[in-house]
Amino acid sequence: MPNLSLKPTNKPIRVYYEALEQYAKLGVKHEGAVQTAFQQLLESCGRQFQWTLVPQYAIKRAKKQPIRMDGALVDDYNLARAYWEAKDSDDDLKKEVQKKFAVGYPKDNIIFQQPDRAILYQDGKLVLDEDISKPQALVDVVRQLFDYRPPAIEQWEKAVEEFGDRVKEHATALLELIRDQEKKNKRFIDAFADFLLLCRQSINPNLSDKAVEEMLIQHLLTERIFRSVFNNPDFAQRNIIAVEIEKVINALTSKAFSRSHFLSKLDRFYGAIEETAATIDDYAQKQDFLNRIYEKFFQGFSVKIADTHGIVYTPQPIVNFMVKSVEEILQKEFGKSLVDKGVHILDPFVGTGNFIIRVMREIAEIQKSALPYKFEHELHCNEVMLLPYYIASMNIEHEYFEQAGEYKSFEGICLVDTFEDQAIQQLNLFSPENMKRVERQRQSNIFVVIGNPPYNVGQLNENDNNKNRRYTTKDKTGIDDVVAATYAKASKATNKNALSDTYVKAIRWASDRIAEEGIIAFVTNNSFIEALAFDGMRQELEKEFDKIYVFDLGGNVRKNPKLSGTTHNVFGIQVGVSVNIFVRHRKSF
Repeated sequence: MPNLSLKPTNKPIRVYYEALEQYAKLGVKHEGAVQTAFQQLLESCGRQFQWTLVPQYAIKRAKKQPIRMDGALVDDYNLARAYWEAKDSDDDLKKEVQKKFAVGYPKDNIIFQQPDRAILYQDGKLVLDEDISKPQALVDVVRQLFDYRPPAIEQWEKAVEEFGDRVKEHATALLELIRDQEKKNKRFIDAFADFLLLCRQSINPNLSDKAVEEMLIQHLLTERIFRSVFNNPDFAQRNIIAVEIEKVINALTSKAFSRSHFLSKLDRFYGAIEETAATIDDYAQKQDFLNRIYEKFFQGFSVKIADTHGIVYTPQPIVNFMVKSVEEILQKEFGKSLVDKGVHILDPFVGTGNFIIRVMREIAEIQKSALPYKFEHELHCNEVMLLPYYIASMNIEHEYFEQAGEYKSFEGICLVDTFEDQAIQQLNLFSPENMKRVERQRQSNIFVVIGNPPYNVGQLNENDNNKNRRYTTKDKTGIDDVVAATYAKASKATNKNALSDTYVKAIRWASDRIAEEGIIAFVTNNSFIEALAFDGMRQELEKEFDKIYVFDLGGNVRKNPKLSGTTHNVFGIQVGVSVNIFVRHRKSF
């Protein structure tokens, strides 16, 4: 466990006292000003642990206004590691502390601070009450704040360190078990064969045995998390996809092994997740926490899957900006709003549901009474991978519960490959309910397409390489055929390989999906803005859209090796990123 590296002579300490000295010279002593010096100190120290200081941090309370403190240090899992409340020199700090506790402030690792004094509570107890006018005393207090770990967090940190290895170890053991039962367990052989056929018919005709085996493994390893962390004990019996998978799992466990006994080896990790999640009362924060678990799971489960499917969580400020921008453009360009009937909204690559959830919140803010109809009829999304499909289903359904006050199953989510769904034939299909949803989406007049296309989707018929999968058909209607007939045909570039990137296919697909008018809002790789290989794409986009807004966020580490992906890129990846909004009016189509 790392400890804070801080000495009285270090720059953050010097800067703190220099700022206070400057305020004193100016006669400034009110809290709003002097607190900035300590805030900067906390921010500087937080960077050692990759913790972010969130100013005006809110803690929700049942049937009461949220508590809003001056700040909290939050880690990558959106877990608050420490809290901070500032006061000016004229306040009676001890009395202020008791006032805050009386209204429900946490007592676990919280510092109350004045320019010359700090009071620190940890695990419900007063541990320090110090004069911090001297550098060494200040260092001691700040170290104590940063180095403390509540028991649940300490257990969590240890579990995270070994999670990747343990998940890989158990996934390998499950795969060996499945392969063994495929040879001798007739009930499982039949159930798996039926499941494989149904998956190929409803998700993708090229889905391999290995990909379906991985779906079973993902379900087995994560089903407990959904039941416990989401407080959803009936998940596997209610979710239409989980129901189908449980049939195969039941066949597997009928002779081969005990599910509970096998997973008991992961009890410590599950327990750490559950205990840590229990410390989070706000569901939005719990969603962020589960998103990070999701990323960690795939990094441990299969690095290749994490890479080929672009397992990257979209930062919330980007999601917020895109949704707000779409609403503004709808109003200004079309005289419409997200709340209006007839404005169908689709996220074709939904991941864990962040964009749809943000759209729901925007609708509720504009006109809460419009949400039930939109939720039932005009919100749509697709996901091709099982685990994010599960998470998105529950995240979206819970958000509706929070907004509308009633639970309702979200029927707008489909387990389907967006690039393939138009080619799927309605045969004896896997989960007829899923195909009904796919067909309903096909018949909908989509007006807004929004989301984050995977930056490198790999082949669904998993080979040993990670090449992008080709989507071609005999009648030349596959997305790769359409890209070739438009973007590639118009290009003067010699090397057009970059046009096979998934985000290019996503823009091409969405351009056709909105038909006569509408808006596309995608956050993508930014290569298409200037690179030669995309000259034809730029030309076609100019023809097809009336207005194009591109917000280049930079971050191409490969162009500048001196940059760090995690520091200079909003996703912490190697390629540059841009937010792109394409607007088409009916009159010019």
